[in-house]
Amino acid sequence: MKLLKDLLYDVRIEEVFGTTHTAVESISTDSRACKSMGLFVALKGTQVDGHDYIASALANGTTTIVCEKIPEGADSIEGTTFIKVKNSSEALGHIASAYYDHPTREMKVVAVTGTNGKTTTVTLLHKLFRIMDRKAGLIGTVENRINDKIVESTHTTPDAISIQKLFREMADEGCKFCFIEASSHAIDQNRLAGTSIQGAVFTNITHDHLDYHLTFDNYISAKKKLFDNLSSSAFALVNSDDTHAEDIVDNCKARVITYGIHSFADEKGRIVENQLQGLHLHINGKDLYSRLVGGFNASNLTAVFSVAKNLGFDPLTVLTSMSLLTPPPGRFELVESPDGITAIVDYAHTPDALENMLNTISAFRTGGERLITVIGCGGDRDKSKRPVMARVAATGSDRVFLTSDNPRTEDPQQIINEMQAGLDPINKRKCLSISDRREAIRAAAAFAETGDIVLVAGKGHETYQDINGVKHDFDDRVVLKEAFSPTN
Repeated sequence: MKLLKDLLYDVRIEEVFGTTHTAVESISTDSRACKSMGLFVALKGTQVDGHDYIASALANGTTTIVCEKIPEGADSIEGTTFIKVKNSSEALGHIASAYYDHPTREMKVVAVTGTNGKTTTVTLLHKLFRIMDRKAGLIGTVENRINDKIVESTHTTPDAISIQKLFREMADEGCKFCFIEASSHAIDQNRLAGTSIQGAVFTNITHDHLDYHLTFDNYISAKKKLFDNLSSSAFALVNSDDTHAEDIVDNCKARVITYGIHSFADEKGRIVENQLQGLHLHINGKDLYSRLVGGFNASNLTAVFSVAKNLGFDPLTVLTSMSLLTPPPGRFELVESPDGITAIVDYAHTPDALENMLNTISAFRTGGERLITVIGCGGDRDKSKRPVMARVAATGSDRVFLTSDNPRTEDPQQIINEMQAGLDPINKRKCLSISDRREAIRAAAAFAETGDIVLVAGKGHETYQDINGVKHDFDDRVVLKEAFSPTN
């Protein structure tokens, strides 16, 4: 239980009806979950406005309402306090943080944002700090972790209440560090409000999520907001290889540090060797041998090194520990066939990520082996990237199987049709459409011959396929192994 006045300390309040000397036993943004002595925050969402459910929250026993517009007659509702704020989502983050006793003040939080590389970077950071015997938490797309305990992950960045609760559990378990993926949606919706952030990392920005942000400028602004809110005691680590790096940290109060592979940077990585067995890098002139593969991972590893160094760790200790790192699940994950076919499963689901993946694989090709790609696009998401994805896949592959990804509520064949719109006549001849993803993967495996490389892209670590609101068991890695089985 908390006193309301103690939860409002960092909140920008515009008006108060009632007393703030009242007890609060729960916080909710769902009126159906409200109860006696509860606090309800009315959020304006993209589909639903929580202000329309204030009456429902009151009917369920809530005694405190935080909102941007106080309803008529509020001053006549006995025993209820109304707090008018400028921004409910921002207020929620601060309230949730206070409710859980400001857990991020007890640890160093590093938030990673960017179109590609977020999951790999935070996962590698968490693994690195556990290798260095430091207690650390992870919040990401694939999973959340409190030290080595796995906590189920449902969103790239959880809602503000869930995230502060998770931070509190981490702090109680002794975590002194936490590495978190910060999606553009989460930043835009203020889910990290109230979180003390020691460092922020910008990996890159390319075409994605325009179904939500509408324009690329809005997408950049959402990412930039993370850096705009950093304090002067924090650090901002940005990828100097990305053309938008300077825009992201424009007017940033934090200490700005650059890292990069291809450009001048404060923390400089250089690829010495890049093979299917792994990378040999020079980072700030020192050797690193890694089991990770590809130029994109050279960039991710340089970012990981830079974070650890700027959190105060000895560079040589960091590099020694980094040599033990393994790739996250579903990121350039190899599946070998008995017939000498190499398959790669990867999460690449944006044009830039797919192009990077295809270029990386092409660099390993030595002769007549063919590159066969299986790719789809998610339903109910940014439609404008669909033709681009097909064009990138066909340009970089010898054969492409266009299929479904997570179709959600859309017709998989219609999604494929929209992908095909990006193909010229030559590339069209490379492509075959099979809307059933399992059959498409099987067809690609059957088409491949000894020495060929099969890339199955888009879903990576996911163990389900979302079709009309139902998540069916589906794992690209499992389907590939079945397809390569001698019994098939």
